[in-house]
Amino acid sequence: MGSGAWKIEKRDDFRSETFKEENVLENGTLSIIVLGASGDLAKKKTFPALFHLFKQGFLNPNEVHIFGYARTKISDDELRSRIRGYLIQGASSKDLEGVTKFLQLIKYVSGSYDGEEGFRQLDKEIAVHEDSKNSADGSSRRLFYLALPPSVYPSVCGMIKNYCMNNSDHGGWTRIVVEKPFGKDLESAEKLSNQIGELFDESQIYRIDHYLGKELVQNLLVLRFANRFFLPLWNRDNIENVQIVFREDFGTEGRGGYFDEYGIIRDIIQNHLLQVLCLVAMEKPVSLKPEHIRDEKVKVLQSVLPINDDEVVLGQYDGYTDDPTVPDHSNTPTFSTVVLRIHNERWEGVPFILKAGKALNSRKAEIRVQFKDVPGDIFRCKKQGRNEFVIRLQPSEAMYMKLTVKQPGLEMSTVQSELDLSYGQRYQGVAIPEAYERLILDTIKGDQQHFVRRDELKAAWEIFTPLLHRIDNGELKPLPYKPGSRGPEAADALLEKAGYVQTHGYIWIPPTL
Repeated sequence: MGSGAWKIEKRDDFRSETFKEENVLENGTLSIIVLGASGDLAKKKTFPALFHLFKQGFLNPNEVHIFGYARTKISDDELRSRIRGYLIQGASSKDLEGVTKFLQLIKYVSGSYDGEEGFRQLDKEIAVHEDSKNSADGSSRRLFYLALPPSVYPSVCGMIKNYCMNNSDHGGWTRIVVEKPFGKDLESAEKLSNQIGELFDESQIYRIDHYLGKELVQNLLVLRFANRFFLPLWNRDNIENVQIVFREDFGTEGRGGYFDEYGIIRDIIQNHLLQVLCLVAMEKPVSLKPEHIRDEKVKVLQSVLPINDDEVVLGQYDGYTDDPTVPDHSNTPTFSTVVLRIHNERWEGVPFILKAGKALNSRKAEIRVQFKDVPGDIFRCKKQGRNEFVIRLQPSEAMYMKLTVKQPGLEMSTVQSELDLSYGQRYQGVAIPEAYERLILDTIKGDQQHFVRRDELKAAWEIFTPLLHRIDNGELKPLPYKPGSRGPEAADALLEKAGYVQTHGYIWIPPTL
């Protein structure tokens, strides 16, 4: 072949190992191990989610057994009694019968999180269950849910790796679910990732962010890529700004000491709201395979410019430091508005405003996409406000489009109204699953689409770590605000500076049934 001739070379596979098809079982013996079983997270979220999956037939009692593990020395019945109260809330008489059957699937093992003896006993109990179902060696499925503080993740994962893994691989699997926070900054997150990554493959690790399990968050990909009219609108030519908002109308309430270690940015913005931003801003993936979706999310994060201090407002509500577990001179923000800017062809110049706060005047989480003004406005209706597409994540799940219409009557006057899809009205009688139900089921199925990949986690921390260090060092101070207010007035000024135009006189009212 001449020197100037074309030749074809096989490209290296750029995708991560988790893309490869695995020979995994979706049925057979399943052991679900909840570590930290006596803690609040397990009682309030993990066990109720497992019960709802059981009630809907996703956990076959002939295949599944659930093990609780913690340091507390209690019996099987004592653990069942502690859990029961969280399962029977609002339950029907038929559900109560199901609660009893579900609780019988639970066995408790007590042990330390860094001791060989407890984990050997746990493995022994799991093996008894597997043997009772005549499972072939290595064909069983083991799911470990770490409802624990991250400080014990390395030791617990080491114990699981050494004493509780399947003996061999005949289609079975061992998977690990870890809860946020995944570190406090880039360095600590990478250290934690390295410690866990030395023990388990990425395909075995499920970093759970419960916001990715919410119904309206899961609807984002469908909305964006299955509806033709959104495709030409979803860009900098038409969209003026995007807000992603989380508001709570209560303070830290007993979590002051824990919250003060992290603050509102680490607790909400760097994970929950940033994950939502990725889904709003990402390009269409090649397919719905988890790695294709997560690849596009990483590209968004890597395109975010460094945060400008002039586009950050921090706040701390009056009375926050009255909590005896919070230092008197704490610099921890309980409120923050941060403007992120994405440097790519689709979003250049469009501010993404992430806002979260505690002790505010309302409770809600929503995405608010505000469109540009209509050019050549012949109706002179700017006073009514801009078009907005709002996705209400919680409460009262809904999506609605604010648009200008003719006011009914003889005169040609305009008013702002909405096209409204409120789930409670449109889907009457349809139960919307809790986020944890969805995500645990995804883990059992081996679907990592709604979990955070390691490079995604790293890219997220790269965005926020410099800002967080400036706050930790006292270079940026939170402004005081009154509980029950909108937050610091400077936050509204920042919104206006970023180009957001508030609609005056219009209030969305959820429709009644």
